Amino acid sequence: MSRSITTAVSVLSMFVLSAPAFAEDSKDPIKLTLHDWTGQLITTKLMGEALKAKGLNVEYVPADYLAQFAGLKTGDLHVAMEIWETTGREAMDEATATGQVENLGETGMLAIEEWWYPEYMKEKCPGLPDWEALKKCAEQFSTAETKPKGRYLGGPVTWGGFDDERVVALDLPFEVVHAGTDAALFAELESAYQRKAPIIQWVYAPHWAPIKYKGEWVDFPKYEAACYTDPAWGINKSATHDCAKPRGPIWKVAWSGVKDKWPSAYEAIKRFNINNDEMGAMITKVDLEGQKTEDVVAEWMKANEARWKGWIGQ
Repeated sequence: MSRSITTAVSVLSMFVLSAPAFAEDSKDPIKLTLHDWTGQLITTKLMGEALKAKGLNVEYVPADYLAQFAGLKTGDLHVAMEIWETTGREAMDEATATGQVENLGETGMLAIEEWWYPEYMKEKCPGLPDWEALKKCAEQFSTAETKPKGRYLGGPVTWGGFDDERVVALDLPFEVVHAGTDAALFAELESAYQRKAPIIQWVYAPHWAPIKYKGEWVDFPKYEAACYTDPAWGINKSATHDCAKPRGPIWKVAWSGVKDKWPSAYEAIKRFNINNDEMGAMITKVDLEGQKTEDVVAEWMKANEARWKGWIGQ
């Protein structure tokens, strides 16, 4: 072998040895959490099926909305596609402050979760949407079990939301009754609306309910962060939560180890983006038209191939 060839081989060998190794995704399953409302199931399946198309091993794991953070911190769970500013911000901030969980940015959807009533209830409680009207006409929202107090139908307990605390802080003559499931919550709204029966309950957006039904969210004192932590804030100087729920983005979060173990999934999740109108349309197909979640997801992915392939870098 000539000196020039030997030198060339040596240089090439040095280059190969010193070149950075490109990280590959682990073959282990990346675990995406599933919760108990339709929109979150859709969001998660959209991301999960896109990751599968890239060749990743994806596992869907049912988990409680707020309790899931314990698993995200330890790495037993890996990705949560919907943390709502309205109900999950405190838990998310606590988790990310540990360094064990990372906020991967906004989903593109904007969240509202608040007390909501059908438009026909304004005839019985004309001061609405001002929250103080509820003090004068609570009995108009009562049931046989709560009378003379009004009944507020809240979401499942696992959703958080501080409705019980809000009732106490604002001295509202209401009892909070929690629906067992997302389906039960909106089945009761459907029934009440058809009968023009009294109801005030948790309604959120993006969702089909505030599109299908005419109604309004209650105007509580505007939320500020201090409302949830400082009793001196607001109209009740001895209690927290004397305000509305926050409004804002729906976030994506992940175990902090995702970026090293599944680097391409990490980047894809950060790029995921969908808006309220798109999500509302898909939820409608599942909840009102009776289509399967998997079929709705597949239909969207077929119609938006360039979009989700952009998420996964293809």
